[in-house]
Amino acid sequence: MRRLLKPLQWLYCIYALVLFIGIMLLLFPFVILASFFGRIIGGNMIYRICMLWGDIWFLLVFIWHRNYYEQPLDKNKQYIFVGNHISYMDAPILVKTIRRPIRALGRIELSKTPFFGYIYRRVVVIVDRSNAEHRAKSLRNLKSITNKGISIIIMPEGTFNMTSKPLKNFYDGAFKVAIETQTTIKPFLLLDAFERLHYRNLFTLTPGKSRAVFLEEIPVQGLTLNDLPALKQKVYDLMERKLIEYKVTWISHTPNP
Repeated sequence: MRRLLKPLQWLYCIYALVLFIGIMLLLFPFVILASFFGRIIGGNMIYRICMLWGDIWFLLVFIWHRNYYEQPLDKNKQYIFVGNHISYMDAPILVKTIRRPIRALGRIELSKTPFFGYIYRRVVVIVDRSNAEHRAKSLRNLKSITNKGISIIIMPEGTFNMTSKPLKNFYDGAFKVAIETQTTIKPFLLLDAFERLHYRNLFTLTPGKSRAVFLEEIPVQGLTLNDLPALKQKVYDLMERKLIEYKVTWISHTPNP
């Protein structure tokens, strides 16, 4: 039965890819126009265009997204959002999950993609993780953005979690920026990205549900860099426990919470 359905899935993936690119090209002139308004105002406008792109694409590829809140977001509050990283679907899902202008920390490789790379460079702080000097510069850029009142998002695992564990080890960057700017951390989980698209093959995309869960916020007021390891562990433990609780499918063996 699976072999019979495989050609249909390939057709669906081609259909989704054509729409992905087609909608992007239709909205691209508006991105160029918005870019004339500068890195802050223009960047915020471009992110809203990305939100519109996501709304159209998700509807047409039959992926139904919903956000859940274990603790509500404060619309007037600035956050450093931290989430798990498990699939190429994470990026499209983010524009359905975080419905406010943000800046993300993103890999330098994606900035070289035609058309998408142009948009990517204007809503993402680029980082070359293989270069220590570039990583430090990226963190400085993130701190500058938070000082302008814009929330940021960092996937602290850095790369896809290709293990059978809930999470990979976290990098320090998100927690260092949070402490140095005294910005509250808001963890969230992407529960179904792995089911919608496996990280090993772009032709595994399937329609269906997509859920994001916002967890309790983690205040950092009064913390110093000496508290960074404990803060990182606190966020890691919370996210790991909740991923187990929500029974995400990439965990091969679920220990007792």
